[in-house]
Amino acid sequence: MKTYTAKTVDDALELASTELGVDVDQLIYEIKEEKRTLLSKKAVIEVYELSDAISYAEDYLKKVVESLGIDEVKTNASLSDDVIRIEINTNHNPIIIGKNGITLQALNELCRLAVSSKFKRKFRILLDVGNYKGAKYSRIARLARNSAKQVQKTHIDVTLEPMPGDERRVVHNALNNFSHIKTESSGEGKLRAVSIKYVE
Repeated sequence: MKTYTAKTVDDALELASTELGVDVDQLIYEIKEEKRTLLSKKAVIEVYELSDAISYAEDYLKKVVESLGIDEVKTNASLSDDVIRIEINTNHNPIIIGKNGITLQALNELCRLAVSSKFKRKFRILLDVGNYKGAKYSRIARLARNSAKQVQKTHIDVTLEPMPGDERRVVHNALNNFSHIKTESSGEGKLRAVSIKYVE
């Protein structure tokens, strides 16, 4: 977090933009002070960097997991394709994952909402525990490719089981370059699913 002072908020934002090499509309900031008198003007803003959001997410996760009575919580965060990826490891990984990954999914959503609320900006956050998600993504991609091959042969559309947004994205990405195949998501909430369709 860095503080910038100028005559106006816009001027302070320009200063931050120039120093950090980030477009003004991409800055995450909070106005700490804005004064206007007959003789002077002053604006103070605090600008958060992506590293601040990542640190906040890791601290938040540790507190939540430790509140469940689980000790030795370790996190490892990275950023790729504008997604904050956080690997969690504890001495009770199955509890964090939950049945069919439902607890991990809920924790992911809580963390995303907490960080987005704190920094007044939407973030894509992806949590994994002991490579649970990584292994699941591999299985989903394999299922998607096999289903697409079936659709190519039979010309009969296939709709996969409902799945969360991150898993649907795996399906779309896995089939990007398949000829005569297009993917569409439909349905609402927990019932949203990907259909694999044949196109001429």
